[in-house]
Amino acid sequence: MSEKYGYARVSTKEQHEDRQMAALSDFGVGEKNIYLDKLSGKDFERPQYKRLVKRLKKEDILVVKSIDRLGRNYEEIINQWQFITKEKGVYIVVLDMPLLNTWEGNKDLTATFIADLVLQILSYVAETERENIRKRQAEGIVAARKRGVKFGRPPRKRPDNLEEFVESWKRGDMSSREAARRLDLAQTTFLRWAKEGGDSDSRKDSLKICAKR
Repeated sequence: MSEKYGYARVSTKEQHEDRQMAALSDFGVGEKNIYLDKLSGKDFERPQYKRLVKRLKKEDILVVKSIDRLGRNYEEIINQWQFITKEKGVYIVVLDMPLLNTWEGNKDLTATFIADLVLQILSYVAETERENIRKRQAEGIVAARKRGVKFGRPPRKRPDNLEEFVESWKRGDMSSREAARRLDLAQTTFLRWAKEGGDSDSRKDSLKICAKR
């Protein structure tokens, strides 16, 4: 005998699952058969979802309130959809989108075909929108750069007493690591600025001292 199972998901522990739980209950899913994850839908590495899938058997019915409760990565949703409906032989009901239902109470193959088709269309639309978003972002960055907008962290101002520490380092009075620590700099930043600040001869001397360090 087939059973109804429900799956609910919220992205964070602060979000409430009450509406999903009520919708699943109204459809006839018993409380003991409802599985809830409070995790992101970026993938299917969710403990309660995994427990649910292991429990599902042929001709059972999996109910979700909306397709995004199942997940947000449409490529992975399609893979899971195929696994659940084809390999496990389980029906899926999406309450907010009846066209995605593979179960109509009469095991109609047409319902499964239509649901698979609609899911493919949704996947195409979602992927197209992601591509459009990436394209708009790239175009926006190009336009902003043309207007003179600079991205990333602003360059750090050189300390006023940098030269004092550079000279101490060149004389061998302190290591580059110690000089960088006192100036609150990364050692690589100190060495770069020290080399940029001198003439060719002092740069050679700096490299020799650096090698000794």
